Amino acid sequence: MQPLADEIRPRTLDEVAGQKHLLGEGALLRRLIESGTSANLIFYGPSGTGKTTIASIIAKRTEKRLYHLNATTASLQDVKNILADVDTMLAPNGILLYLDEIQYFNKKQQQSLLEFMENGKITLIASTTENPYFYIYNALLSRSTVFEFKPLSPEDALPAVERALRIEQERSSLPFMWEDTLPMTVARNCGGDVRKAITAVELLYQSARPENGKLYVTSEDASQLPQCSAMRYDREGDDHFDLLSALQKSIRGSDPDAAVYYLGRLLVAGDLLSPCRRLLVIAAEDVGLAYPQAIVVTKACVDAAVQIGLPEARLPLAEAAILLATAPKSNSAHNAILAAMADIEKGHMGEIPRHLKNVHLDSAGTGKTAAYKYPHNYPNHYVEQRYLPEALGNTVYYEYGENKTEQAAKRYWSQIKGE
Repeated sequence: MQPLADEIRPRTLDEVAGQKHLLGEGALLRRLIESGTSANLIFYGPSGTGKTTIASIIAKRTEKRLYHLNATTASLQDVKNILADVDTMLAPNGILLYLDEIQYFNKKQQQSLLEFMENGKITLIASTTENPYFYIYNALLSRSTVFEFKPLSPEDALPAVERALRIEQERSSLPFMWEDTLPMTVARNCGGDVRKAITAVELLYQSARPENGKLYVTSEDASQLPQCSAMRYDREGDDHFDLLSALQKSIRGSDPDAAVYYLGRLLVAGDLLSPCRRLLVIAAEDVGLAYPQAIVVTKACVDAAVQIGLPEARLPLAEAAILLATAPKSNSAHNAILAAMADIEKGHMGEIPRHLKNVHLDSAGTGKTAAYKYPHNYPNHYVEQRYLPEALGNTVYYEYGENKTEQAAKRYWSQIKGE
């Protein structure tokens, strides 16, 4: 039996859920499709957002024969086999090749596609769930136009859910009814993937129990469907790094609610080590010297989380995330080390001052001691002497942050140094 998601796949642009930035009136992709484009395209975005559907609509509009390959299992020989149909009765108007998950083709395989694209024998539409600028060969990118597909909002997915419910209702042998709030519950729980939403409707119908001669499903039934599969997460993909980025930026922005939300998404996906590492980075990079004890507390929380494991690890990690989000912030140490390393990489080295070197006698053997002044022998454990190489002059790498801890240190040393 054909899956419901395939049965109700949109056949016109107006039936496609969401993607108004691509398919709304006057949008570039819509204009290209309506003009009968034969351009090579790359569709970038998560699953279930309409990429395959749009390729089918383009094939129909251009009257080309549509071939669908998945790069996870396909080879170049499969592409060559398709080319055998060019200029035959099977494809009189040409071929549109839809290559799904193109990121799984290696560089050599992607380069080989160029030959077929340039001789005009096929129109290529490649799709990927990963950032094409990282995973697709530059020469192929330069011959294609990239369009990004967005996850659907619940409001975008709702019409597809309602349509799926009506279809199941029309062909049901018993009256099929549902709670008023069920369509939106399904739309919210699909994670922006309309295919998952329609599959959820199919499962709800199949699992509905007859009562008093009719089938009835509720929002509670929809909530009990396994929803973790709707959460997009790949530990080596963009979603992984997007979540870690969102976690760090939320903590840097001092938003504890967003911090625990993104931490929660990582933990629900079963990823323990990535947030542990990122929280330690945040403690040093974003809180830093404004609250130096933050990294000590974070390290203790991370150690506890690793020791006890999931699911209990969520507790110390939440403590660390909230502490970091609500702590004062300073990136002064981060900026200082980056500035110093940038100078080093540019070749701004200079000779280490002699009195800082690991020598006690002059190399000429004259018995002259190095001129190093031991700060602990001086008042307040400080004495003025040169530490940077002469070639660097009086370069300043560290700027005191505008927080109580660093400003207190600044006042102290200004007084000691007589500045």
